Amino acid sequence: MLRQQDVGHRIVVRRIVGIREGRPLFSDALGELVELSETHLTIATAQGRLRVPVAEVHRAKRVPPTRRPTAAAVVELELAADEAWPAAVRGRLGGWLLRAADGWTGRANSALPVGDPDRPLPAALDAVERWYADLGLPAMVNTPLPLAAPVGAELDARGWGARPPVLVQTVPLAALPPATPAPAGSPPVELAAAPSDDWLAVAAGRKGGLPDAARHVLTAVGQVRFAHVYADGTLVAVGRGTVTGQGRWLGLSLIEVLPEARRQGLAGRIIRALVDWGAATGASHAFLQVEQRNTPAVALYRSLGFTTHHTYLTRTAPH
Repeated sequence: MLRQQDVGHRIVVRRIVGIREGRPLFSDALGELVELSETHLTIATAQGRLRVPVAEVHRAKRVPPTRRPTAAAVVELELAADEAWPAAVRGRLGGWLLRAADGWTGRANSALPVGDPDRPLPAALDAVERWYADLGLPAMVNTPLPLAAPVGAELDARGWGARPPVLVQTVPLAALPPATPAPAGSPPVELAAAPSDDWLAVAAGRKGGLPDAARHVLTAVGQVRFAHVYADGTLVAVGRGTVTGQGRWLGLSLIEVLPEARRQGLAGRIIRALVDWGAATGASHAFLQVEQRNTPAVALYRSLGFTTHHTYLTRTAPH
């Protein structure tokens, strides 16, 4: 049967749709799993959304995507994402990137093994470990899959752990649904070239503090906008958009709505405002990174047309 980590992936479901002459009748459905609960699962199929009671499921399993992105496409997107989340301290190991930002977020504090490290794989990972040890930081490696599967196998042999899987999702901007009118009296989405102190406080609360290196990660991008939504003078929702990858990619991050303001469509409105800004700069596609286990966010992004381009694991050195 399916598990929460299958959300966001392509699945096939055989369900019981009736009984004829004492024998069950089956129907198959193929699509992306967008929600899984104890009672129902929801699939986004080519014909639309299908909600299936778990009691009707005869068999269900994950299946390979219709086509895998090329290695070049994964590298292009990973480099655009790196540009959108720039670590304050950077190094190189051949084609590999080494990144550090006072330990703030895995993305900014992990090696990115794309390209040739100019040495055998075991020696490259030894060099990664030394680089982070010299900075007084634990070694981490971000492994885009399946591109970095050989790196992952070597890390498995060394006993490295892994953080929860992350989905790298994309959508052409032209494929996003049109904006829906905001309800009367709804607070506007304001975009600014720099984050307010309130915005930074929300980010600090979500990410566990905000060292100086974090401010570099958030702001040291040539084209960046920070979304603010205020209600009665209080900041209730934020978001961040960047345009990188030679102007092609709009990156969405830190889409956050405070609990008291949820279920009002604010996340969707923030994304729409950032998409409009990104399109005006010339971006053609959007990407975001979301933990596979964050099923509400995965469902929201799937409703907007995002699909999984590839996944990655942040690998952690043994203590």
